[in-house]
Amino acid sequence: MSAVRIPLNLASEPFRKDRTVLVASAATAALLVGVLAMQISIVMREREAARESREMIAAIEQQTRLVSAEQARLDAQLRQPANAAVIDRSAFINSLLLRKGISWTRLFEDLEKIFPGSVRLVAVRPYLAADNMVQLDMIVGSQSAEPVIELLQRLESSSTFGATSLLSSQPPSQNEPLYRFRVSVNYAQKL
Repeated sequence: MSAVRIPLNLASEPFRKDRTVLVASAATAALLVGVLAMQISIVMREREAARESREMIAAIEQQTRLVSAEQARLDAQLRQPANAAVIDRSAFINSLLLRKGISWTRLFEDLEKIFPGSVRLVAVRPYLAADNMVQLDMIVGSQSAEPVIELLQRLESSSTFGATSLLSSQPPSQNEPLYRFRVSVNYAQKL
């Protein structure tokens, strides 16, 4: 008969190879603690960024409220009866100028070609005459009347400008050392 072998361990705790499992568990736990710390730092940074964003949004909203209040104040000032007439007149003149397509840059270029060097343009106001022609109401100044006469001749002989009329003149004063002349001239801007 052959003997049957029965494995028998008489130790109180049988021997197991758990060291690799324990080392792997400890490494996994350390890795998880590291990931947890990293996620906590990310959450803290995102909270800080969100707080800064909320502060910036609040500052921008405050600035927007201030600008809106200033805009409302200016709108109320513009709606006052004393200012309404000026705004209406400006809107009317601007619509006329826009409709006629007058370019201020071109206007000043055309005037620069015509004006003698000794004549100054003090003021210019374009307006639409009854015959739908653009006219310029100008105030010019010079040391004497001769350069203004030359200006009037140049305006009348120009293809861009037309009929010219001298509306008024003013001699030099204590405050203004130049002769002042108010001139009206037709203007046909070439676009």
